[in-house]
Amino acid sequence: MTQIHITMSGSPGAEFSAEWRITHNGETVEHPETHGTVPAEFTFEGDTLEGTVKLLSDDERLEVDIVKGTNRSRSSTQGKGGTLTVIVR
Repeated sequence: MTQIHITMSGSPGAEFSAEWRITHNGETVEHPETHGTVPAEFTFEGDTLEGTVKLLSDDERLEVDIVKGTNRSRSSTQGKGGTLTVIVR
């Protein structure tokens, strides 16, 4: 199994919700984060990560950095309702 590390940064105190789906050997487990605050970090073990992150704060910026092995994915959004969809294999 491979470690998948997620770092949430941007405007300190920005609020977000996230839905993480981790797949390993064909089995998917969901990890909801209904109300998170920047900064935040998550670490999962698995083959694939799919996630949807929504910014809940006005006039804030949210950056999502995901590392799996040597692969890195970076995404950002700004403003309330901004939504990111990420997939890391």
